[in-house]
Amino acid sequence: MTKTTRRSALKLGAAAAAAALLSRRAVARQRVVLNDASRLSATPMASHWQVGADPEAAIIERLRRELKEAAAAKRAFTVGGARHSMGGQSLARDGSAATFATPLCEVDRTARLYRTHSGSRWIYLINQLDALGLSPAVMQSNSDFSTGGTLSVNAHGWPAPFGPFGATVRAFRLMLADGSIVTCSPTENADLYGLVQGGYGLFGVILDMEVEAVPNAMLRPTNVLMPSAEFGSRFAAAVTGDPAVQMAYGRLSVARRDFMREAMMITYRPVANQPARLPAAEAGGLMSAVSRQIFRAQIGSEAGKRARWTAETVGNPAISSGLATRNTLMNEPVANLAGRDTFRTDILHEYFVAPDQFAAFITACRETILKSRQDLLNVTLRWLKADTVAALSYAPQPRIAAVMLFSQAITADAEADMLTMTEELIERVLAIGGSFYLPYRLHARRDQVEKAYPNLPRFLARKREVDPGLLFRNTMWDAYFA
Repeated sequence: MTKTTRRSALKLGAAAAAAALLSRRAVARQRVVLNDASRLSATPMASHWQVGADPEAAIIERLRRELKEAAAAKRAFTVGGARHSMGGQSLARDGSAATFATPLCEVDRTARLYRTHSGSRWIYLINQLDALGLSPAVMQSNSDFSTGGTLSVNAHGWPAPFGPFGATVRAFRLMLADGSIVTCSPTENADLYGLVQGGYGLFGVILDMEVEAVPNAMLRPTNVLMPSAEFGSRFAAAVTGDPAVQMAYGRLSVARRDFMREAMMITYRPVANQPARLPAAEAGGLMSAVSRQIFRAQIGSEAGKRARWTAETVGNPAISSGLATRNTLMNEPVANLAGRDTFRTDILHEYFVAPDQFAAFITACRETILKSRQDLLNVTLRWLKADTVAALSYAPQPRIAAVMLFSQAITADAEADMLTMTEELIERVLAIGGSFYLPYRLHARRDQVEKAYPNLPRFLARKREVDPGLLFRNTMWDAYFA
């Protein structure tokens, strides 16, 4: 028998304590960490449920249980899809998270409606509707996002002459914090109907929705190059004055030599003789790979930016007819142009300005962006019909949306520079009566959020009434609303 001495007992105790510490550290290392498209929002989570293709009743039962457990532990509960937002809107530190990826597409061809789960990806819905000769009336500009995420940020696309996605959602079902389910539409729970559109998941979990579809069609583009100062009025006239226009967007030159002085307007109309059978909607391919090389060659390169602008304004229109179906035009994954440099990240901005203020917006961009150290790769311009339903509407009147993509170095200095530039640009946009989009980096000041979204006090008051325990919280809530 081995005699146990005080010294050996202490050694055994120390070894046990060390083992316990290592075990705890191992658990900590295994804690779930989620991020978003910026790759700058790594957030430790207490739990993460990846919602699979279980029966709908089973998902609802599990969701109720997850909500109850999070509430009992006083943890925030967030829901995500593709997690493409860039300010942690589907994340909450030490909270509970659910990621939905449940496909569903039930189509009423006569009524041109489809029912879909909030986890359905647009690429799936396009393919389902395409086979029936239909197309989403409005969707985000890329097809690898979820429908629930699209409604939560009330995203828009480039179909004309529509407003945001929420305007095409006839009704949706919402699970509240207590596990109850309500139907929201313009006539049933109409207040919640407007609060959830662009409500960033703060009122409940969107389960499914009934959405409008339109006929698919073969479209032909018309490209017009013009001074950017003329774009606002000419874009408004083209989209609102010609009912044949079904898709429309614009681009701005981003080379510093002639920064934003030129604009290209592209409008799509149906061809006169529609094919008896439309080709299936494609997604990417060789041209996407070539486009990606041209697009990424712009980073840090004036020659690359000028070459890309020449290719888009001269080369592409000369070598291609541009004929494509409506569904093919929308069936483009964001991954096709995504960056792969681990030392840089793609950061989006979006601003909304009245057509008659577009020239002033261009001036603001030139005076703000050019003095920063940020590398602007792209500006896409879209038309937005007025949205008077969403509580946090970013387009209470018709607006031109300017979607900007920057390539930002992943450094503290670059992040500080981006914050400074963003705050200044928002201030300039607010001064001309415009607004900015919330689901990107949380660089705005609170007073700027309040000015851009004058209905915010009502939004927050109803949030505290509907969710008094503040179960549905996220990083945006903490930064702007708490």
